[in-house]
Amino acid sequence: MSSSLKDVAARAGVSARTVSNVVNGSARVSEHTRQRVQEAIDELGYRPNLAARNLRAGRTGVIGLAIPELHSPYFGELAGLLVDEARRRSWTVIIDQTHGDPEAERRLLNGDGGRAMDGLIISPWALEAQEVATTARPLPVVLLGERSPQGLADRVAVDNVAAAEEATTHLLALGRRRVAAIGLQPHLHNGTAEQRAEGYRRALRRAGVAPRPHWQRPVTSLHRLDGARAMAELLDADDGDLPDAVFAFTDELALGAMHMAHARGLRIPDDLAIVGFDDIEDGRFGRPTLTTVSPDKRQIAERALQCLADRIYSPENEVPALDLTIPHRLVVRGSTGPEAQSY
Repeated sequence: MSSSLKDVAARAGVSARTVSNVVNGSARVSEHTRQRVQEAIDELGYRPNLAARNLRAGRTGVIGLAIPELHSPYFGELAGLLVDEARRRSWTVIIDQTHGDPEAERRLLNGDGGRAMDGLIISPWALEAQEVATTARPLPVVLLGERSPQGLADRVAVDNVAAAEEATTHLLALGRRRVAAIGLQPHLHNGTAEQRAEGYRRALRRAGVAPRPHWQRPVTSLHRLDGARAMAELLDADDGDLPDAVFAFTDELALGAMHMAHARGLRIPDDLAIVGFDDIEDGRFGRPTLTTVSPDKRQIAERALQCLADRIYSPENEVPALDLTIPHRLVVRGSTGPEAQSY
């Protein structure tokens, strides 16, 4: 005979409501209590009737994930972590690709995609955060990105200014003074490139180095080809004043820049030191391996899903909006110094 929720509650010595909170992934349960309930669930082999539970609560057990690019290594890895975390909560994830198109983002937020969802995690490129938050109501929504929704929705993000400043400071500490930046995107509204550019300039100013406008290269997108083109523009400068270091706003841009530098006969890091951002797998196996800013992507997934769970399972959506900053670290590899085994 299968065990019930009440059986689990009796075994764990807690209320049925507490067991329900653990099953639903609510943050309102202490870690000690959560472990005790999980042990009782495992011992009794309890399996919740998800379909019945969702039907009674008027939920689908389905959440949406809207990301700009499925083929992006960063977003692909993050999507995989989000799906794994959602599966732990017995949720199904529907993934959509927006290409940073404003109408695609609005369509998903308005629920015009033809899919019933309990909530949405979205990384908006085209829309301002405030529009995302107000358009999505009453759909629970969590933002992945840099623009703050000013208390209208939960947001999970990395401190891009601090991370970019740390990356640029690393290059300056190596004695490099002609530091270029690749990745400005004035055509987008998500704020990522703007914040990374601010961190880059802040580090230069702190070191007494004047930022040079022509060494801050804009790109149309964040792919390897764009990085290679931007690197070629830097190397083809009429004045012959070439950079000795590059901070690229993504690892893909950095890998493209490295490819072009190699093609032009430059040695990395001797002639040109390069730092990327994202810590994608490709950068760990290049030659040389890529120094990069590594966001805690697993924590991004865990915190985003927790925010969404709290909002979905909170009566009348009374949980206050959270603005969460996820930690990062600078991983130093061969593109700025001696080759090291760091995976």
